[in-house]
Amino acid sequence: MSEPGSPFTLTGRSALITGGSKGIGFAIAAQFARAGADLFLCSRGQERLDQAVGQLREIAPNVKIEATTADMARRDEAGRLAVAAIERLGKVDILVNNAGWNIPQAVDEIKDEDWDYCVELNLSSVMALTRAVVPNMKQRGWGRVIHISSVMGLGSTPKRNVYSATKAALIGMCHASALDLGPHGITVNCIAPGPIATEMPMSILSKEQQDSFSKRTAIGRWGKPEEIAGPALLLASDAGSYMTGATIVVDGGIMANVF
Repeated sequence: MSEPGSPFTLTGRSALITGGSKGIGFAIAAQFARAGADLFLCSRGQERLDQAVGQLREIAPNVKIEATTADMARRDEAGRLAVAAIERLGKVDILVNNAGWNIPQAVDEIKDEDWDYCVELNLSSVMALTRAVVPNMKQRGWGRVIHISSVMGLGSTPKRNVYSATKAALIGMCHASALDLGPHGITVNCIAPGPIATEMPMSILSKEQQDSFSKRTAIGRWGKPEEIAGPALLLASDAGSYMTGATIVVDGGIMANVF
C-alpha cells in the first residue's frame, strides 16, 4: 500500500477500468488497489470477472471492488457502464480505457466487419466512455483519463492496419481531450506498451514472431503486464499532476531499435 502523504497514493479515489479481468487491465487494477483506490471493473466474461474480483479483494481487503460485464464493442454499453460505476462507487475519478483487440490483416485483405469491430472496440468505445464519465469529473474539478494505446500507434508491422490506425487515433484524441479538459483539473494521457505478454499477442503470434519481438527489445524479452501498472499509477496519482496530452512509451526499448 502507498504510504500516507505519498504523491502516489490513490486513497479516496475511485477508478473505472475496462478489460480489467486479465492482462494489463488486471495488473493496473491490482496496482491501484494497493495504492488505496476503490475499483470498478468491466469485462465480457462473468466467470473471469468474478475470479479477478476475488483476487483483488485478497490483495486489498480494505478497498471497495465492484464489477459488471460489458461488451465495449457495443456503443450503448458505455453509457450503462458509466452510470453503474458512478452509482456503485459514488464517483469516478480515474478512467482507464484498456479494452481492445487486434485482427491481423493486410490492407487488401481487410474485411469490413473486422474493421468495424476493431474501430468500435479500440477507439469509439473510448470516446463514448470518456464522454460519459467526464461530466462527473468536471463537477469535482479533478480527474485522470488514461488510454492504453500501443507502440503500434507510433510505428507498425505488416498486417496491423486496423490496430495501428485505432491506436494512433487514441494518441490524437488524447492531445485534443487534454486541451478540452485541462481547465477543469482533468489530465488525459496515453500509455503505449510494446511487446507485453498478454493473451492477445500470445494467441495471434507464432513462436518465431514472439522470439523476433524479444530480440528487437533492448533488454531481450517481452514485458509483463505488471510493468505497465507503474506508469499507470504515475498518471493516475498526484505524482503525475503536470503530465497531460502525453504518451508514455513502455516498450523495453523496441522503438529505439531502428535497424
